[in-house]
Amino acid sequence: MASVLGTSSTAILASRSLSSPSSRPTTISSSLSLIPGQSYGKRFYGGFGIESKKGRSQFAVTNVATEINSVEQAQKLFKENQRPVYPFTAIVGQEEMKLCLLLNVIDPKIGGVMIMGDRGTGKSTTVRSLVDLLPEIKVVAGDPYNSDPEDPESMGVEVRESIVNGKELSITMTKINMVDLPLGATEDRVCGTIDIEKALTEGVKAFEPGLLAKANRGILYVDEVNLLDDHLVDVLLDSAASGWNTVEREGISISHPARFILIGSGNPEEGELRPQLLDRFGMHAQVGTVRDAELRVKIVEERSRFDKNPKEFRNSYIAEQEKLQQQIDSARSSLSSVQIDRELKVKISKVCSELNVDGLRGDIVINRAAKALASLKGRDSVTAEDIATVIPNCLRHRLRKDPLESIDSGLLVIEKFYEVFT
Repeated sequence: MASVLGTSSTAILASRSLSSPSSRPTTISSSLSLIPGQSYGKRFYGGFGIESKKGRSQFAVTNVATEINSVEQAQKLFKENQRPVYPFTAIVGQEEMKLCLLLNVIDPKIGGVMIMGDRGTGKSTTVRSLVDLLPEIKVVAGDPYNSDPEDPESMGVEVRESIVNGKELSITMTKINMVDLPLGATEDRVCGTIDIEKALTEGVKAFEPGLLAKANRGILYVDEVNLLDDHLVDVLLDSAASGWNTVEREGISISHPARFILIGSGNPEEGELRPQLLDRFGMHAQVGTVRDAELRVKIVEERSRFDKNPKEFRNSYIAEQEKLQQQIDSARSSLSSVQIDRELKVKISKVCSELNVDGLRGDIVINRAAKALASLKGRDSVTAEDIATVIPNCLRHRLRKDPLESIDSGLLVIEKFYEVFT
C-alpha cells in the first residue's frame, strides 16, 4: 500500500493555511456624483447598500473597482482562507482505511465506506484530508444539484427541460464536493424544504435545496454515524437506494438527483449501526490504535509540526500530494478498460455463496473494488492478489453475526478466500 500511495503518514487534522485579509491590498476607486432632485432609497458605502431617508439627494457610488473583479478570483481568495487540512499523504499507517477511501474516489459506484475503530485514531482527519485529492468534474453552471451535462440520471429536472427545449447549457469544471452531515441536522435541512407561502400565493414550486442536493455527485460524510437519529437514517436509506431525493410537503412533490459516496465513521463501543444502513456501505474498514512506539512518536512529532506552522507543513507534502492526485486521475480515466476474468468472477461468487452472504451486493462491490485497485496500480487486468486485498473490506460487514464467534469476520473471509482460490 505504501508503494501505491507514494508515502506514509498519520491520521490527524487538516486544511489550508489562513492568510491575513489585511495582507491583501484592495484598491477602491469611486467617482461620486451628486444628482439634485433625485431620491435614493439606499446609500452605498464600499459596495454595501445602507438604507437612508428618501426625498433628499444623496451621494451614489457609480463605479467601484476592487482587486476581486471576477468569480475565479473570489473563489481563489475563499480557497486560500479555508481552515488548514492535514495532508492525506502525511498520515502514518492506517493503510486499510486509506485504500478504501482512494478506491471509492476512483470508482464512486463502489458505494462508500464505513470506518469503525477506536477513538483518537484519525478517522475523521483522514476522511477530511481527502478533500485535497478530489478530482474535478463537469457540471452545469449555476445548477444547485451539480448536474452532469452528459448523464441524464444525474441531471436535475430543470436541466433536462432545458435540453428538451434545445437550450445550450453552460458547462464548467468544479472539484467534487465533500458535505458534512451534522448529527443534529433537521430533516428539512438534509432533504430541502418547499416555500409553501410562495407556492400558494404565486403558484410556483419554490424549493430550497438541502445537504443531499449539495452532495449529489460528491461525498456525504457522517461522523459518529452510529449515533445518527433514526429519521435521518431513513432519509439516507431512501436516497442511497434510489439515487433520488423526493420532498413531499402539503401536496407538493419535488425530486432531484442525490447520488453520493456515503462515508461514515464511528466507535463501535458507542453503539451499533442499523443493519439496513450498514449494508448500504460498499466497504468496511477497521481502524486500530498504533502500538509501535516509534510510529507513535513519529505521529506526535508530525502533529506538532502541523500545529506549529500548518502552511509550512502542507508545503512540505505538496510534491507527494500532487503525485497521488495524478495517480488518482490516471486510475479514473483508465478504469473502464480494466478487465476481470470470468474464472475469477465465479470464484468471487463462490466465496460469497459459501459465506452465506445475503443478496448480490457483495459480489458486485468486490468486482468493482478489485478493478479500481488494479487501475490504481496501473494495470488493465485484475489478479487474485487484488481480490485478496479488497475482499475482507467488502464482505466483513455482510456476514451474519454469531454472538458465540470470537474470531474477526475479516479473518473468516480471508480463510474462505484461500480455500476457494487455491
